[in-house]
Amino acid sequence: MSAARFAPSPTGLLHRGHAFSALTAFETARAAGGRFVLRIEDIDFTRCRQAFEVAIYEDLDWLGLDWERPVLRQSERLADYLAALDALVARGLAYRSFKTRREVELAMLSAPHGPGEGYRGEPPAPAEEAARLAAGEPFAWRLNLAAAEREAGPLSFEDADRGRVPVDASAAGDVVLARKDVGVAYHLAVVVDDARQGIAEVVRGADLFEATHVQRLLQALLGLPEPRYRHHRLIVGPDGQRLAKRTGAQTLQALRASGVTAAQLRAELGF
Repeated sequence: MSAARFAPSPTGLLHRGHAFSALTAFETARAAGGRFVLRIEDIDFTRCRQAFEVAIYEDLDWLGLDWERPVLRQSERLADYLAALDALVARGLAYRSFKTRREVELAMLSAPHGPGEGYRGEPPAPAEEAARLAAGEPFAWRLNLAAAEREAGPLSFEDADRGRVPVDASAAGDVVLARKDVGVAYHLAVVVDDARQGIAEVVRGADLFEATHVQRLLQALLGLPEPRYRHHRLIVGPDGQRLAKRTGAQTLQALRASGVTAAQLRAELGF
């Protein structure tokens, strides 16, 4: 049976935008007679908190949603992500990058990148790599985009509103796949989990449309199934800006405390 999912990170409290995304995924699954899956994307242990995870369950329960148990928590699946990374490294599709964030920014300014293109690097020479590893220098694993595109060939993905979209991962560039500080990064973990959980339709905000290009490429490289995508509209505040945790958007907890009911919020959001 096919599935749709809601995959929040427990780095703060949920707001209206999260509620809209969760309800959209839930109704998509129900309309297709499929499964609604909740996934906790908690691989960034520097920002994720158990209290926020508990709050996610409380908020979704308040909205009247039900989901499969047990809930998949990414922090418990690191071995699977590292196995996927190892497969890419073994084929020369990922390399160690010792550049700091500032060095990457400077390289972007000086390199002949086209408009909107991401960082393109190159693997260090073997002797340099060995010396820097011996010195204990931190590094990130980056996708070798040029090699990846050569191996995968032309690709596309199906978007519910745009139809068949050709893959162009140039905006992502040599995207980070893993870092020493937080382990495996989002792009790699999400494609592994979508395949494991049988996600047939990825329902998420329009702000993640560009991420789909590099994720579709990773799916092809790892031999994973291709889901269909639906990038829904974003919920904005009175100022017209997208609601976000970092900008202090009113939380679902605060809405409940003010007397707003789940039925009222669902009606406001069009459900």
